[in-house]
Amino acid sequence: MSTPVADTVQHAAETPEKEQPYGALGLKPDEYAQIKQILGRRPTSGELAMYSVMWSEHCSYKSSKIYLRRFGQKVSEEMKSRLMVGMGQNAGVVDVGEGWAVTFKVESHNHPSYIEPFQGAATGVGGIVRDIISMGARPVAVMDQLRFGAMDHPDTPRVVHGVTSGISFYANCLGLPNIGGETVFDAVYQGNPLVNALAVGVMRHEDIKLANATGAGNKVVLFGARTGGDGIGGASILASDTFADGGPTKRPAVQVGDPFAEKVLIECCLELYAGELVEAIQDLGAAGISCATSELAANGGSGMRVDLENVLLRDPSLTPEEILMSESQERMMAIVAPEKLDSFLAVTGKWDVETSVLGEVTGDGRLQIFWHGEQIVDVDPSTVAVDGPVYERPVAYPTWIDALQLDSAAALPRTDDPAVLKDQFVELLGSANLADTSWVTNQYDYYVMGNTALSFPDDAGMIRVDEESGLGFAIATDCNGRYCQLDPYAGAQLALAEAYRNVAVTGAVPTAVTDCLNFGSPENPEVMWQFGQAVDGLADACLELGVPVTGGNVSFYNQTGDTPIFPTPVVGVLGIIDDVARRIPSGWQDAGENIYLLGITSTELSGSAWAGTVHGHLGGRPPAVDLAAERRLAELIQAASRQELVSSAHDLSSGGLGQALAEAVMRFGVGARVWLREIMERDGVDAATALFSESTGRVIVSVPREEDVKFRGLCEGRGYPVLRIGVTDPAADGDEPALEVQDVFTLTVPELRAISQATLPAAFGATVAEPVG
Repeated sequence: MSTPVADTVQHAAETPEKEQPYGALGLKPDEYAQIKQILGRRPTSGELAMYSVMWSEHCSYKSSKIYLRRFGQKVSEEMKSRLMVGMGQNAGVVDVGEGWAVTFKVESHNHPSYIEPFQGAATGVGGIVRDIISMGARPVAVMDQLRFGAMDHPDTPRVVHGVTSGISFYANCLGLPNIGGETVFDAVYQGNPLVNALAVGVMRHEDIKLANATGAGNKVVLFGARTGGDGIGGASILASDTFADGGPTKRPAVQVGDPFAEKVLIECCLELYAGELVEAIQDLGAAGISCATSELAANGGSGMRVDLENVLLRDPSLTPEEILMSESQERMMAIVAPEKLDSFLAVTGKWDVETSVLGEVTGDGRLQIFWHGEQIVDVDPSTVAVDGPVYERPVAYPTWIDALQLDSAAALPRTDDPAVLKDQFVELLGSANLADTSWVTNQYDYYVMGNTALSFPDDAGMIRVDEESGLGFAIATDCNGRYCQLDPYAGAQLALAEAYRNVAVTGAVPTAVTDCLNFGSPENPEVMWQFGQAVDGLADACLELGVPVTGGNVSFYNQTGDTPIFPTPVVGVLGIIDDVARRIPSGWQDAGENIYLLGITSTELSGSAWAGTVHGHLGGRPPAVDLAAERRLAELIQAASRQELVSSAHDLSSGGLGQALAEAVMRFGVGARVWLREIMERDGVDAATALFSESTGRVIVSVPREEDVKFRGLCEGRGYPVLRIGVTDPAADGDEPALEVQDVFTLTVPELRAISQATLPAAFGATVAEPVG
């Protein structure tokens, strides 16, 4: 077979008039002109390929950089105290104590998951796990945050089945527990589902690795799967553009994953780290070899010479440009000292991982790539990986938002008729976004590795880090896109507050944040206003709560035609717990305990599940968030946990008190008798508001009778509102345990479960049997 003819640097200099397909690669005319100015000539086709993927929105953050800097500007000493690695590396790293560090990050794989749901979601998991490996950590858990179209739309089952099976296939094959996440259905995501994947890893402090290529003479080594034609243009063309109304067209840009190859790669990398055989490692995800070479060289302030024909190929017909752009999965690039190369190759050989030496680190500050002896790339790597375009996109206050905010849910009819309240409660319990999600979660293994302390359906996932001490961490992820549509600043803060509260109710101390900011087209000035508001809201709230943003992802162009999705800034919060044996479950397990409501209930129904499900309404302003109160609430629960005063804790969010009570009863099948009268009298609200309001800063806890006085004293001493609203109830002889809301309705646990568990199977087929613990 003849070798493809290369467009060399010399040829580029001699043929300035040659027309190049920069537009098809996602570059704008002014960006192409800028590249020519940087190089002093037209780019070679190889250079054009590199710039096109690395200057794409997905890789360069060119529309979001000016906003993301605000996370770095709003930082206190408290926020730095446990932060070991912040934004700018593959993932953030947090000191969790006892010499242990945890690294975690969430990223999007949205567009590929619409076109090819199974592979799109599977490779999303694979990519984020490789980010964790490249930090020097052993991956220990994954989570997913999913947004689908309307449950009754004919295309939704295709996406749901593909995405959930892709996630479960990849993570289960890797042997990683899936410990939490979200599943949301809304017509706004119909043509643009969101698949956000989070991974978390554990390591000792001294094992942290940074992706910097330094040391002239060190070898550049590619190892893992062979390079094929899958994923070419994924970052630049697929992830950095909107879908036309016609639907999916770009199937070749979706990568194909092999979790078994990645499992071997994990163990191989960990052995390389243990033997101190690598100077740095970079995963090959978006933009492939273009990304790994330019980022390693730029981060290290060094140069690099690479012979591209040494790349091992699955498809020998690939051109050098395609090799540079390929996003084939399960590949890593390492920087290896020459004297350690034989030992490095011995380890990759032991694990049967294919390896090729591509070149070496140089001291000249240039990234030079050759193809069969001819130079096809000669660039300053910083111009590719770091100093791409930075846009201050036009920003416009949305023309429609004032009218939307004036349309408050307070005007919707509310009832005190017990029969109608029962019907509304049942409608919410079985609604698409509040119903039981076992149909999704039972496809995942959440006990594998034996360190899972909490998982579905608790408020946060929890993993034990150290068997001897019981040290562990909890993670929760949240976002309410309806709130963000009403007010993106408040919506982002509400996402953080809910994730923070979900971690706190497990007994863990909220410590750090990762985020995945999903928005419409940055070329829409109203979307840029939403984005700026959300970033400001999140940065301000992180500062007030004392939790740093360690890293994350921006995903733009999430829209179909001219219609953007709701702003969806997914926020993940990591918390530390000194002993997972002290964890607090989300439901009560014993009868005869007192149920307390912490916090105040206000008439806050705008954007609520009640407004959306019962009335088909979205308008008004979302619930107010009091971050100082959220912090006091978290500290109160930690104190109660340390003194072993509470036996369960469950946050109140979507669906309000009614939904939280139903979930707490269903968790272990222990009933409850609850009364609303005191809430209504103290807080000045009606029965519907008491049941369905989504006021923040609220948690229900169950307290053993013998700890009652101590618990009340703790709340009063800390000045946090507390109200006894019920008792956990044994079933009478021959009766089923039930949730009784006095003077309103009674539903047995089997009735509650039947309502909650019917919704997803009715739409998507039978639920698989629950994983065995």
